[in-house]
Amino acid sequence: MDKNEKGNSVQLPENAQRELKPGEQYQPILDPSGKYAEATPYSVGLGILMVILFSAAAAYLGLKVGQVFEAAIPIAIIAVGLTGALGLKQGLSQNVIIQSIGGCSGAVVAGAIFTLPAIYILGVEVEFWQMALSSLLGGVLGILFLIPFRKYFVKEMHGKYPFPEATATTQVLISGEGGGSSAKTLVVAGLVGGLYDFVVATFGAWAETVSTTVMGWGAAVADKAKIVLKMNTGAAVLGLGYIIGLKYSFIICCGSLLVWLVIIPLMNLIWGADVLDLMGTGITTAVGQMAPEEIFKTYARHIGIGGIATAGIIGIVKSFGVIKSAAGLAVSEFKRKPGAQAEKAVRTEEDIPMKTIVFGVIIALLGIFAFFAFGGVVNNVWQALVGLVIVAVVAFLFTTVAANAIAIVGSNPVSGMTLMTLIIASLILVAVGLKGNTGMAAALVIGGVVCTALSVAGSFITDLKIGYWIGSTPKVQEGWKFLGVAVSAVTVCGVMLILNKTYGFTGENALVAPQANAMAAVIQPMFSGGGAPWLLYGIGALIALVLNFCKVPALPFALGMFIPIDLNLPLLVGGAISWFVSTRSADAAVNSARLEKGTLIASGFIAGGALMGVVSAILRFANVDLFLTHWAASYGEAVAIVPFLGIIGYMIWASLKKQ
Repeated sequence: MDKNEKGNSVQLPENAQRELKPGEQYQPILDPSGKYAEATPYSVGLGILMVILFSAAAAYLGLKVGQVFEAAIPIAIIAVGLTGALGLKQGLSQNVIIQSIGGCSGAVVAGAIFTLPAIYILGVEVEFWQMALSSLLGGVLGILFLIPFRKYFVKEMHGKYPFPEATATTQVLISGEGGGSSAKTLVVAGLVGGLYDFVVATFGAWAETVSTTVMGWGAAVADKAKIVLKMNTGAAVLGLGYIIGLKYSFIICCGSLLVWLVIIPLMNLIWGADVLDLMGTGITTAVGQMAPEEIFKTYARHIGIGGIATAGIIGIVKSFGVIKSAAGLAVSEFKRKPGAQAEKAVRTEEDIPMKTIVFGVIIALLGIFAFFAFGGVVNNVWQALVGLVIVAVVAFLFTTVAANAIAIVGSNPVSGMTLMTLIIASLILVAVGLKGNTGMAAALVIGGVVCTALSVAGSFITDLKIGYWIGSTPKVQEGWKFLGVAVSAVTVCGVMLILNKTYGFTGENALVAPQANAMAAVIQPMFSGGGAPWLLYGIGALIALVLNFCKVPALPFALGMFIPIDLNLPLLVGGAISWFVSTRSADAAVNSARLEKGTLIASGFIAGGALMGVVSAILRFANVDLFLTHWAASYGEAVAIVPFLGIIGYMIWASLKKQ
C-alpha cells in the first residue's frame, strides 16, 4: 500500500539531494524489500500511447520552430491525473514506468530531427525504413551503453549532481501521489509558470527574450563592437536555474560571457574586414558586417563544440575507473562457472544482467553493420566496417558525456557532439572512398545512429535517477525502455515523411529544421573538397584544458559557450534565487525548508511551461494568429522585464514564507 493510502504525505527523504555522510544510506520512498506493481498492462499501454502522441507533437514542433520540448514532465502530469482519476492502487510505481516509456519520445525525436531531415535538404534518396532503423539501432545502443554506468551516476555520485529535470519530474510524481501542501504548492506554481509562458509563447503579450539592443546605445554597441547581452524571460528556464543552483549556473554563464563579451568582439577587431570561410561553405560576408548572433552561429559556437569534445575526453579519462569496473563486471560474469549463482541484489539495485548487456551490444553492432553493408548505406563491406567502428567508439565514449551534461544542467549537448561526429565521420568516409550523395547519405545515417544513441542515453539517466529516488526496479525500467524507443523511432520517421510531403525542407514556406540545416551545411563541403573549422575547435580544446588545470569543471563552462546566452543568463538568476532563499535564516532547518519549497516552485514552473508548450504547439499547428503577437513586435521587449521581475518576486516571496 502506498503511503498516501494511509493518509500521509509522500515526500522525498531529506537526504535525497545532498551528499551522504559516511555510513549514511539513502532510503527511497518505495521500500526496496517490497513488491510493487510497475510494468502492468495499464502502465505499459498508457506509456506507448504517450510515446506516439508526444513523438508526433515533438517532431512537428522541432522541425517547425527548431525546439524539441521535453515530454517527460507533461507525461508525468498526465499519468498522475489519470491514475488518480481511476483510483488505481500503487499508482506511483506504475507512473514511473509510464513516464519512462513515454519519455523516449523527446529523446528519439531529438536524435532523428537533428540529422535525418538533412537527407531531404541535400536531395539524397533514402528509404523510410533506413531512417527508422537508424533511430531504432541508435536508441538501443544508447540504452545498452548507459546501463553499466547507472550505479555510478545515480548512486555513487548521489548529491553531487543536481539532476534538474529529474528533480522536477520526481516532484510532479510524488506531489500528485501524496497530496497535501506539497501538491498545492506544485499546482499553484505550475499554473503561475504555465500561464506566464503560455501568454508569452502563444499570445505574445511581451517578448520571450530581452536584449540590450532594445535601447539606442545597446544597438549601437552591438553594431560597432559586436557586444550584446540577451536574456530569456521564461518561467521554465528560471526554474531550471534554481534547481541547477548557483555554482553550476555561474560556471555556465562564465562560458557564455567569455564568448559574447570577449571572443565575438575580438573576432570583429581582428577579422572585421575579412571574409572567413573556414569550412568552404561559400561565405561571402565579412565578419564585421555580421550581427553578433550570426558571428556566434557561424564561428564562435564551434569553439564551444571543441570545448565540449575536449571536456568529454577529459571526463572519459577521469572516469576510466568506472569504465574499467563496468568492463570488469562483464568479464567476471562470463568467467563465472556454469551453475554458480551471483549474490542476489536488492530489488532497487537489480539491473539487466551484464552478460545480457554484452550480448545485446554485440547483436546491436552486428545489426548496425548489416544495415550499413546490405541496407544501401555504403558501397561495400569495408566501408560498412569503418562506419561501424565510428558509431561504436563515438557512441560509447560520449555516452558518459551526455549523462554528465544531463546530470549537471538538464540539457544534452547532443547537437554539438553529433556535429563533431559528422565531421569525423565525413573525413574518414572521404578517406575510404565515399564521395558525393552516397557519402553524404552514409555520414548522415551514421550521424543519426550516434545522435539518437547519445540523446537516448542522456534522457535515460534522468529516468533512472527518478527511479532511484522513488524506489523503482531498474531492471524493469531498462527492459521496457527498448519498447518505447522502437515505437518512437517508427512514429517520428513516419511524421517526418508526412511533413516532408506536406511542407518540405527546402523552398518557400519550408520547415525550418535549423539543426539539420546546420548539419547539411557542414558535411556538404567536406564531400566536395571543403574542411572543418579546426582552428576554432582547437581554441575550445585549449580553453577546456586550461579550465581542467585550474580545477574548474570544463563541461558546464563549454556548454555555456555552446548554448545561446539568452538561455544561460536566466539560469544564473534562478541559481542566485536558490542561494538567496537558502541563506536568509540563522536556522539551518529553516533554510533547508525554504530551499525545498523553492524547489517545488521551480519544478512547478518547469512542469507548467512544458505542459503549456504542448498546447502552444497545437495552436501553432492550427495556425492560430492572435493580435497581441503584432503588438509585441513593437513594444513587447520593452515591457518584458516587468512580468519577469514579477515571477522572480513570487518565487522569492513564496519560498521565504516557509518557516
